[in-house]
Parts: sequence; C-alpha cells; structure tokens
Amino acid sequence: MRLTVTFQALDFPVELPLSYNYAVQSFIYHHISSNLADFLHNKGYRYEKRVYRLFTFSRLTGKYKIEEKDGKIVFTEPFKLQISSPVSDFLQEFAETLARSQDVIIKGNHLIVSSIEVHFSPPPTSSALIRMLSPVTIYSTLLTPNGKKKVYYYSPFEPEFSQLIQKNLIKKYVSFYNKTPTSDDFKIFPVKVNKGSEKIIRYTPKKGPETIVKGWMGVYRIQGNPELIALAYDAGLGSKSPQGFGMFDILN
Repeated sequence: MRLTVTFQALDFPVELPLSYNYAVQSFIYHHISSNLADFLHNKGYRYEKRVYRLFTFSRLTGKYKIEEKDGKIVFTEPFKLQISSPVSDFLQEFAETLARSQDVIIKGNHLIVSSIEVHFSPPPTSSALIRMLSPVTIYSTLLTPNGKKKVYYYSPFEPEFSQLIQKNLIKKYVSFYNKTPTSDDFKIFPVKVNKGSEKIIRYTPKKGPETIVKGWMGVYRIQGNPELIALAYDAGLGSKSPQGFGMFDILN
C-alpha cells in the first residue's frame, strides 16, 4: 500500500537542501503518533540483531530547478511525495494526521496538503519491469589492510548487488511475517541503467555524523517469488529504505 501526497506552498518558491532525505523522513515521523514513531524508529521489526522499519519514500517530484552553488533544490509549483509500507496502520495514521492539519512544515517551509491519494498494491507477479522512484542501494562493510572499516556500495552490474538485495528482502520478509517465504527466489537485473543513474546523497541527521550514500535510479527487471516482490513493492528494495531509498513503480 502507498500514498501520494501533493503539497501546495503558501508562498512559492519552496527551497530545500539537495539532500533532503532526512528532512522528509523527519516530516513523516512528526506526523504519526509518538508511540508509533517510537516503535518504528527505536524498535521496528526484528531479524536476529537487525531492525527493519519497513517503509520507504520517493524522491520529490514536480517542477524545480537546482541551485548547485547553494546546495538547494527549488520547487516553483506544487510537488508530490510517495510513501509506501506494508504496515497499513502506519499509512492510515499518517494520512489522517495530514488531513487534519491546516498546514505542515518541511525544513522551514509552510505547506498545505492539497491531496492524498491511496494506491493499493498490485496483483502478485513473478516478474516485473520496474522504475526506481528513489535510488536503490546495497553495501557491505569491509576491512581495509590497516584494519579500518570501509563501506562499499555495489553497482547494479556486480553480482553481489542482486545477491545482497535478495538476502535483505528475505530478512525483511521474516521480520514482518515471522515466517520464512515459500521460496527464496529473487533476482534483479539492470535494464536501463548508466553512469547518470548513479546518485550520491548526503544523509545529514541533527545528531550523529553525516553519511554519504551511493544509490542507483533507472529501470530494472525483477524476478522471483511473488511474495518477495510484493513486499519489495511495499517496503522498498535494498538497504536504507526508511531513509528514502529503494522505492519503485511497476511498469508492466
């Protein structure tokens, strides 16, 4: 299940940092109850020592211009955000809170929610052509020769990309349904992906260090267990889904 939220500004233009993931994530948490926010942020759905928050969101879409020098994206007309999750109570509470709000704030910008659309998950399928709505990312933490930890982000053209996304998706499935899927089968293949599809995003929380994340937009083919594909549609593909990574739309 997912929502499309359309924002109208009280006063255009709307200026946001180019790396606005944290601002949007904070906006989402601030528009659900404190109990639900605490559960998702601090507890979540567990698989062994891993915690999965099982929601994701898209890049903001609308008419905009980029001001590289100032590190800003400037929207000059209404813009949209899509949010997706298998946790229907979370989306319902978020939508109801927005509907009751006269105006909302994202990174100091006062906005009006002009519409909220609900989209139910598509029928199960074992193969789909997809387009990323936010970058998909997957990584490993490696040790350098001098013993320091280094994060390595895989490209869609490396075999580990599909393998690790499959493992991540299975863990999400077990954490949410508390059972193993009927089949572990899942693969992702790049279809229309090039160097321009690579995105570098700075995730900058109020507390803690800035994280530089490498992800990939583009068009892909996914194949495998329909149960896993359905969860990927709702919860996102790959790592860092609740930070605004891994959301996709089905093209066929």
